[in-house]
Order: sequence, then C-alpha cells, then structure tokens
Amino acid sequence: MTPHPPFRSRQCDNVSEMPSVLSIANLTKSYASGLKALKNINLEIRKGEIFALLGPNGAGKTTLINIVCGIVTRSTGEVLVDGEDIQHDYRAVRTKIGLVPQELVTETFEKVWATVNFSRGLYARAPNPQFLEKVLRDLSLWEKRNDRIVTLSGGMKRRVMIAKALSHEPELLFLDEPTAGVDVELRRDMWQLVRGLRERGVTIILTTHYIEEAEEMADRVGVINKGELIVVEEKATLMKKLGKRQLTLHLQERMSAIPAALADWPLELNDDGHTLHYTFDASRSESVSALLQRLVELRIGFKDLRTEETSLEEIFVSLVHEHT
Repeated sequence: MTPHPPFRSRQCDNVSEMPSVLSIANLTKSYASGLKALKNINLEIRKGEIFALLGPNGAGKTTLINIVCGIVTRSTGEVLVDGEDIQHDYRAVRTKIGLVPQELVTETFEKVWATVNFSRGLYARAPNPQFLEKVLRDLSLWEKRNDRIVTLSGGMKRRVMIAKALSHEPELLFLDEPTAGVDVELRRDMWQLVRGLRERGVTIILTTHYIEEAEEMADRVGVINKGELIVVEEKATLMKKLGKRQLTLHLQERMSAIPAALADWPLELNDDGHTLHYTFDASRSESVSALLQRLVELRIGFKDLRTEETSLEEIFVSLVHEHT
C-alpha cells in the first residue's frame, strides 16, 4: 500500500467539537442459544470523523454494525442516528447510512451501471448521473459500467459494492473489512476515496484487519473483545498513553555488567555485552538525552543507536490480551 501523508481537512480540524451523528447507549445483543454477542455498548461517533473499530474475529464488530444498519435487531439499549431511533424512525435513518459488508453480495447478471443506479433509487434519491459517474470513476469502474457483474474479478465486484453503498450519498458510511483480500490498487483507491468523503463531511466507521490502515487514517480507535468495548480513545492519545519507545545502543567495547552509575535507567544488556536496550514512555524522551549525556560522562562509547516506537497493532494485541 502506498503510504499517504497525514490527512487533516479544515472541516475536521475540530472534530472533537462536532456533534454526535451516532449515539449508542447500553446496547446489548443476546441470542436464544445464550450467546451474548454485545454487552452494554456505549459509544458516541462524531460527525465528520473516521472511527476505526478493531477486534479479533468473533468480537462483535459486525454484529454492532448490523444492528445500526437495521440488519440485526438489538436486545436492549438505544441507537440514534442524527437523533432518530434506528427502529422507530427506520426509513429516515436508513437513507443516511451506507454499508459495505464483508461478503460479496451483488446482482451477478446485472450490469454495473444498472445495479448502482437501482441502489440509488431504492433510497428515493432523484436521478443524478453525474454523481454516479464520479463514484464509478473514483473507483476505476467507469470503463466497466456496461459489463455484467458476473464477468468481473473479485476486486472489481468489491468496487461495485462500494459504489452501491455510496450511490445514495449517505452521511454515515460503514466499511466492514472493505479491503480484506483485495489487491493493493483497490486498497489505495479505497483510502483515497475515504479521504474525499471525509472532506465532504461524511462520517466513516471502519473495521479492518490491516491495523496500519487504522493507524494512518483514523481519528479515534475503539477496541472490542468478546462483545465488550474495552477502550475508546483518540488515536494519538492512545499511542501516547500505551505506546513505548525503545532505544538500542551498540557499544564500541564489550560491557560485562551495567555500571551502578546508570541505575537511574532500567537498562538491559544483551548480545553478550555489546548492546544496551532502554525502554521508556513515549512521552518522556528527555530521559534519553540525560542517558546519552551520562554515557559520555562515563566514557562509554557507542557506534550506533536507533529508536523504535510501539505500533498500534502492538497496543491492540496487548489490550486484547489484558481483557482475555
């Protein structure tokens, strides 16, 4: 995947001050088998943000999305989209939501243009060929508009599903593993499209197994495990709070033991005395400068150094492990 620079639209600079477009309170889902798929979910999604919902398989991500989209009925709790209840005001709510599900579900013998245009009509939207053309061009589908879906590759069929979800110009877009198993080109097109949608004020909630995508794109991250929402945090705050950095120093001469004069730093000596490791909070980089200065004072030379920072994936794994 081609990396993109950090994206911040002017409209979303103060996303934390935006009103909620999705409000979930005390939401539960239980099945007759006794399975509790969701347990007391409380969540506010702000207008114009990109929210990444992460969790292992079976954690409840898809169940949560399907309840908001009206595919699955909640057991208890309240779900409001723009202040309207998803069950009591179903028609009004559904026109505001777009969904790209995990499974490929398309009218295989229909042509691309016909199925996307039909999807727009299902939501009582007035015809808008110019808008649909732009969607198809953004997804590299314009040249395929007269092809039958059955003749398309899996990646192209995924693009058609995305085009259908966007056809009625939703305000709230759910992307449930939208790039799982697809080619790099589609993934790149997908995220370019997400940027454009966000710039126009569309709120986007995504689930993904490609955590580097969440790390790059999301404003906030939620982690769900065994039906429980275990953390919701600004991405930058989460990485600052739980992230660690490690300084590795390759010494010029072998060290048999860490000197007592370095006791203020929790150092580890590895590689038979040739490497020092120092793990510290990402917010305390000043301690690195103090350590390097102390090494100079003690005449401990090093020929190379590098720093590594905890990734969002490592934080995700640690959070899930803690709540298992």
